[in-house]
Amino acid sequence: MSRFVRMNATDAKSCLANKVALVTASTEGIGFAIARRLAQDGAHVVLSSRKQANVDRAVAELRTENLGVSGLVCHVGKSEDRQRLIETALERHGGIDILVSNAAVNPYSGPILDTPGEVWDKILDVNIKAAAMLVQSVVPHMEKRGGGAIVLVSSIGAYSPLSFSGAYMVSKTALLGLMRNFVPELKSRKIRINCLAPGLIETKFSTVVSSRSWRKELRKDQATLEKIMESMGIQRVGQPSDCSGIVSFLCSPDADYITGETIVVAGGAQSRL
Repeated sequence: MSRFVRMNATDAKSCLANKVALVTASTEGIGFAIARRLAQDGAHVVLSSRKQANVDRAVAELRTENLGVSGLVCHVGKSEDRQRLIETALERHGGIDILVSNAAVNPYSGPILDTPGEVWDKILDVNIKAAAMLVQSVVPHMEKRGGGAIVLVSSIGAYSPLSFSGAYMVSKTALLGLMRNFVPELKSRKIRINCLAPGLIETKFSTVVSSRSWRKELRKDQATLEKIMESMGIQRVGQPSDCSGIVSFLCSPDADYITGETIVVAGGAQSRL
């Protein structure tokens, strides 16, 4: 008889039982899929977004699935919002075990040599500084719980940048360095920290609306998109749910011996510096 036993539904539901998770930018796309999966696996999840309407919609949808979620408005670039996010989790659930830092902005599309200073300021403030400040803020509360797990959401662009969104790509590469530099200071506190690097994922952020989205530029150029797809080991565009199980795993006891790593979810696209 095989020594390997497939986890049943009951086991899966309990792997994060009674854990408290904060997920930023979690009312749509990858963040929403992650919040849903963490809740499905038993965590109490606090969602957040810059808009109250988005928070209300996401919380209502997940509660129809009988998942333990709540939410609030949080602009991670604002220190008072970050503090309110932490305090809300503590008031509602008594502690924090998991942080998934997913919030990011990309307000500019163009050559990196032409990127204005104010664009650099905004990208670095939200994509890097806010992530670092959130980690600093949650660490004391995780220590009180005996440890915790942190996941920073980076991008395949950290390894293979595209020229017309250089500043954004630099911020995603910087997240890998931020994560690795946190590792030695968190190890004695029994807190693990890892990165997720998604590839071409079908989300509003990656396709819509603004010409500032680098992936929209790819979609406008069908030949470029087809060339990228040919280089992938799995020739389809990824879905947000392709990222969520990996994050749940990284936050679970099954990953207790994993820290300082970046997991690429990109269909086999090139992912080495």
